[in-house]
Amino acid sequence: MKATLKTLFRTALLTGTALTPGLAAAQDVSLPQEASAVAPTTPVAATGPAADDIVVTGVRASLRSAQALKRDSASILDAVVAEDIGKLPDNNASEALARVTGVQVNRSNDEANSVLIRGLGDISTTFNNREIFTAENRGVALQDFPAGALAALEVYKSGTADLIEPGLAGLVNVRSRRPFDFTGFEIAGGIRGAYNDQSGKLDPVGNILITDRWDTGIGEIGALVNFALTRTRYRNAVRFNDQATRTAAGDAGNATDDLTVTTPGVGTDFRFPNSVGNYFATGTRTRPSVNGSLQWRPSDRLEVYADGLWQAYRGEQSNENFTALLESATLALPGQTGTRPTLSNVVLDPNDPRKVLSLTKTGGLAPQQFRSTFNDRTDTYQGAIGFVWKGDRAKISSDYAYTYSTYSQLEYSLDARFASSPQVDVEFDRDGGASFNFPGFDAQNPDNYIWRGFYQKRYHATGAGHQWRTDLQLDTDLPLIQRLDFGVRWVSRTAKLEQGDRYLATDALGIPLASLPTGALEKVEDGFRQPAAQFRNWLMPSRSAIRSNFDALRALTYSVGPRLIARDPNNVDLRDSVARFGQEEIALREDGGFSAQESTYAAYAMARYDFTIAGIEVDGTAGVRVVNNDGTYRGVTRLNTDDVISFVPQVNRQNYVDVLPSFGARLKFTPKLQARLAYTETRTRPNFSQLNPAFNITRSTVTGGAFDASGSGGNPDLVPLTSNNWDATLEWYFAPTGSFTASVFYRDLFGFISTYSTIVQDPTYGRLQVSRPENAGSGRIKGAEANFQTFFDFLPGLLSGFGTQLNVTYLDGTNQLPSTLGEAAPVVPITGVSKWTYNATGFYEKGPISARLSYNRRSEFVDSFTRNPGEAQFAGVTVRPISRLDFSASYTPFENITLTADVSNILAQPWRNYRNFAADAGYPVDVREEGRYYSLGVRFRL
Repeated sequence: MKATLKTLFRTALLTGTALTPGLAAAQDVSLPQEASAVAPTTPVAATGPAADDIVVTGVRASLRSAQALKRDSASILDAVVAEDIGKLPDNNASEALARVTGVQVNRSNDEANSVLIRGLGDISTTFNNREIFTAENRGVALQDFPAGALAALEVYKSGTADLIEPGLAGLVNVRSRRPFDFTGFEIAGGIRGAYNDQSGKLDPVGNILITDRWDTGIGEIGALVNFALTRTRYRNAVRFNDQATRTAAGDAGNATDDLTVTTPGVGTDFRFPNSVGNYFATGTRTRPSVNGSLQWRPSDRLEVYADGLWQAYRGEQSNENFTALLESATLALPGQTGTRPTLSNVVLDPNDPRKVLSLTKTGGLAPQQFRSTFNDRTDTYQGAIGFVWKGDRAKISSDYAYTYSTYSQLEYSLDARFASSPQVDVEFDRDGGASFNFPGFDAQNPDNYIWRGFYQKRYHATGAGHQWRTDLQLDTDLPLIQRLDFGVRWVSRTAKLEQGDRYLATDALGIPLASLPTGALEKVEDGFRQPAAQFRNWLMPSRSAIRSNFDALRALTYSVGPRLIARDPNNVDLRDSVARFGQEEIALREDGGFSAQESTYAAYAMARYDFTIAGIEVDGTAGVRVVNNDGTYRGVTRLNTDDVISFVPQVNRQNYVDVLPSFGARLKFTPKLQARLAYTETRTRPNFSQLNPAFNITRSTVTGGAFDASGSGGNPDLVPLTSNNWDATLEWYFAPTGSFTASVFYRDLFGFISTYSTIVQDPTYGRLQVSRPENAGSGRIKGAEANFQTFFDFLPGLLSGFGTQLNVTYLDGTNQLPSTLGEAAPVVPITGVSKWTYNATGFYEKGPISARLSYNRRSEFVDSFTRNPGEAQFAGVTVRPISRLDFSASYTPFENITLTADVSNILAQPWRNYRNFAADAGYPVDVREEGRYYSLGVRFRL
């Protein structure tokens, strides 16, 4: 029976591998050359272990493999390997990377969705050392890689000439398993159920791998296929103060925006947020993934392979927003001015009279709500074929890969507001965030809501790319140079974005919200754990009612258009908005997208040297990589001139050559103690969307708002971020699983790219908020890292199963604001850079029991820079320190079966940020409460 089962699985394996969607992808057949000698992550030799060998498994095996990879690499590198990933309560690659020294992650919607190396997000991403991307982006969404399906995650903090051009921060390589990593037939996998205490949902996470290898008349053949699925239903709750602040007096010389203050003695010079509110993000994420590999070794000298990858994302989301406007005027006919609100009960901060602790607002524009529902999906395919031939003194490898990726989104958003403007009592800093209430107002009465507008959007982005490379390694007899490496690489890349949307503001008509085709209203449930939030619930149509009645809502929106035009007959933009609802399908906007075509040609030469001086063995690499980038980027600008709308195509062409030298040296003082020195130069290209030459302006739909219109777009004048990088490390490997390593580094950079918002007075649009990416001026980053890991094998008995892994990163990064902003180029912190990051892990592994407790803390960092009306300088939006604690445990009652239990985000500390309106004064912005996850599962190997 067992033999029959094995035969059936082998047949299914060959069929499944042949049918794997797409062929896998990346740049190099195996690891980069500097890591190619490292044993597979499942370290099983082709002949199996000898009878008296000690087979190391579990956490010890993961630490040993990661430590060997770091010690033997020609680059400065850190890694997480297979057993490490499997032992952590992580759903995806992004979350697993948070454990690596010098790596930070940003989280939203209960997952890590962006990765930073040494505080910077300018990283390159590869899959099996081939370039990979998601849709129109340059990099891949690392959260789309299920953690249980990976062999290793490798973080390159310094590059060598044979690597794909790393970003300023470095390069992350995702490595999957291949059939020759195993001795023969094997089935392995796991499944667990994860419960979210905020959404109250139980979701599956699982993967299964099937692999085998055969000796045939034409050589050895191996096949592997891996399936993975992750589903998460989340619910986050946010209470917020608006980032924009104002004084009661408003703009100097403009009496129309003045607010009446009835509190005696407080004046009108204090600043307060323009609005407060609640935001709930709810949704379901499903990520299926399949990867497969075929290997054929006809002889000891030749290996031919084909890899395949399909990874996907499916999302169903509903985002609820409630905003209480504190300074906006009531609606008015064109040419007229609405009534501004009145402020009373103003309590100033006794330590800073520029700030308000609490106030009461009456009158003005009524509070407003929206429920944004959207479904989105990603599909990424990558396929690769190639070979490796090894001669006596030469090794030749060649690899071709094709990648195709799409992302699409369909959004329906229904807007509402209160039918009247009730009194609102506000506290701006109650337990670190906004808290408000409407005394005497019944928010559960459907009659108190009117329809404010309807928004629809469709979005479709694609990316495709061919990549090919050939590498040659030549062993030499030269006295200093062990080997010479040469290679060439060609990439042809396209990216395209198309989108269309339509919106019509209907609140001036006073249509009851309950009268819409969406039927009865439902109570919007909150996700707050803490009692600080006073107002928590309101009424809206359900998500399903909005999505199932979208066409009826479209028809209704179109039917009320003439009534709105009659109120404002000269508004060209309004006429255009009404016309867009006249057709069933959401029309694509001529100015709604961009396209890019880019070709990259690269060649490198690198020497690997080895010599001894004063009894110290020195080895390393010295090389140069030459890269030519030729790109064409297209977009369309929408102009409204004298009430005539026109569309103007824009084209941007860039062609430049980068010469990127690299040098690395390793000094082996003893077999256990070594040091490294490295110098590299990097160039990080702007994203395709940032190079979009179009710029578009949208008029505000909020009467009496802070801005009359907002404009955004790319920037054709952007140049690559350049950096000269110095690194030095000291590494002591005192045991197979024990080490202490420390490093210092310095980055001299120019042109860091961020998006900045400015305010300009436009003769056509009035007060215009402009948002676009800009190159910052010169900057620098300096920092240090330290890592310690060991098992306490010297302890007696059961205590020898304890171990620890500790690491800390210090960063200090600053740059000049862009000169194009009209500033005196002040030096400010680089966005996203935390000064301190800590990881502390304690683990226990003895016999069938394994446990791990992991703590991560990241100090505060500036997320972005903005400037509001009346502010003298740009101010940073700063994220407060973030702490996280995770626990995992496992028990192996039988050799091939392991039971697991995990708890993620044990502390469940709210995510918080704040913004200063002056150098020494500001308000909290968001307080976000995230889910805590409990999971039980089983892992198996047959």
